[in-house]
Amino acid sequence: MSCFLITNILLRSIRGFGPITELQRLTVSLRGGFERKKGCLVFYFTGQLDAYSEKQFTDFVNDVLSSNKLPIVLDLTKIDFIDSSGLGAMVHSAKKCKKDKRSFVVVGNPRVIQTIKLVRLEDFLHVAADLNAALTQLAA
Repeated sequence: MSCFLITNILLRSIRGFGPITELQRLTVSLRGGFERKKGCLVFYFTGQLDAYSEKQFTDFVNDVLSSNKLPIVLDLTKIDFIDSSGLGAMVHSAKKCKKDKRSFVVVGNPRVIQTIKLVRLEDFLHVAADLNAALTQLAA
């Protein structure tokens, strides 16, 4: 299934045609999806966010962001591995949100959070402890 087709299916979902029940394969090693929750877009990813999957991650997020103006949460709690390219993709998304005056929060597992803190990006990426904390932070 092409990236274009997957994106169109997902965009139809966010516009009200129904929820996505499964994560879509973005690459061999990365799956992603999103849902609207408490007035926010929550992106879910599983697998590896690295040099191999960075472009598909960025394209997927940008395609969804272009269709609405809701605040976003990147839920990376199921990411097994993240490298500097993955961090760069998140920074790119955060900068795009900042430019669009859109709130942006990241939630991750201990490995992801440790990597983010290692390069001192936790404040820039607005890291939250968990999904509920992120949604509460965005509602305030």
